[in-house]
Amino acid sequence: VFNEIYPVWTYSYLVLLFPVFLATDYLRYKPVILLQGLSLIVTWFMLLYAQGLLAIQFLEFFYGLVTATEIAYYSYIYSIVDLNMYQKVTSYCRSATLVGFTVGSICGQVLVSVASWSLFSLNVISLTCVSVAFATAWFLPMPQKSLFFHHTLSSQVIREMKIIDCKNGAVVQDDSALKRVPGWEDIESKVLLNKEEHSAETQEQKVGISKVLKELWRDFLQCYSSRPMICWSVWWAFSTCGYFQVINYIQGLWEMVLPSQSFEIYNGGVEAVSTLLGAVAVFAVGYIKVSWATWGELTLALFALLIAAAVYVMDTIRNIWVCYASYVIFRIVYMLLITIATFQIATNLSMERYALVFGVNTFIALALQTLLTLIVVDSSGLGLNIFTQFMIYASYFAAISVVFLISGTYSVMKKYRRRKEMLSRSTASP
Repeated sequence: VFNEIYPVWTYSYLVLLFPVFLATDYLRYKPVILLQGLSLIVTWFMLLYAQGLLAIQFLEFFYGLVTATEIAYYSYIYSIVDLNMYQKVTSYCRSATLVGFTVGSICGQVLVSVASWSLFSLNVISLTCVSVAFATAWFLPMPQKSLFFHHTLSSQVIREMKIIDCKNGAVVQDDSALKRVPGWEDIESKVLLNKEEHSAETQEQKVGISKVLKELWRDFLQCYSSRPMICWSVWWAFSTCGYFQVINYIQGLWEMVLPSQSFEIYNGGVEAVSTLLGAVAVFAVGYIKVSWATWGELTLALFALLIAAAVYVMDTIRNIWVCYASYVIFRIVYMLLITIATFQIATNLSMERYALVFGVNTFIALALQTLLTLIVVDSSGLGLNIFTQFMIYASYFAAISVVFLISGTYSVMKKYRRRKEMLSRSTASP
């Protein structure tokens, strides 16, 4: 299970992520959402009835397809709502995910512990739920535009009307201001003529794949040209890699510490508690007043060390309750920091670059996870046991902490030195 089955998910996710990213935009989201629902049905059906190693490895491939297509869900929602609704719909979606995960964990724990249901019965419920989700997706409206491949003429005309060189070289951003510029009538007639020519052709304009790739590459270079963006993105990618590894194999660690066939376990309840407390921590982020530009890297170093300590404790102290507590701390700290990193990265990005940066960061995290899985977990690599794996994961987070401690200390010293020089210059000047 650990060395030959679980790694297939990691490899599938990595291979499928970029093609699915492009296909999501080209197909305008809804078909990919339907593909995700179908993949979920296949995954749970195979989980119930598939037999043999090869069949379960195919199951992991389909689950990799499920996770790779998650991007279609959020992209779809952003494509059909106005810009001023982004924050609200993001809150709705994240809340729905947390509520669903929490309710599922609690129900599973209660049905197993109180009603003595079998795990097979729980998976039947899951199969029913994903089937309902798949059926619901058919009724979603089909978007007429997307971020990269499909643009409507109305948005194109708006850009032409709002960004015009008005004789003196000024860029006018407001239509009412534009109409006060001398010679507006000539400009207006040209724009209207341009609009009529476009309307005569088609209502939708498709962009070629080569142009999209060039645009993505140009945006990529521009997005990662600043040091703060690189720092937050590096932490995001490296910590997400470690987080994926821990949550993927934590059930296996718990099983080795306390076998579920012989003892009463509370894995579902622990997942529910960690999710709820993580949600509280995420909510509290909005009220934390810290100069992240100055202290951000040192904060990441401190909490990465706390994550490393939590993973080390759950690995070395073979007590299930200590493992549970350490896991709750691990998830709370990670969800807190990933929210801060997400906010810092997204602060000055447009929607297109937002999707690009988080897609790139996820891809880097998966590439690192694939390398880690190939070396540490896969039977074709070292094929280490679960306890040795978690010791490596603890060391991995400790190394992240050391790197950011050094980088953060250097940044703080550099800023204070610069401030001291500015003060000395101001006092020396007459």
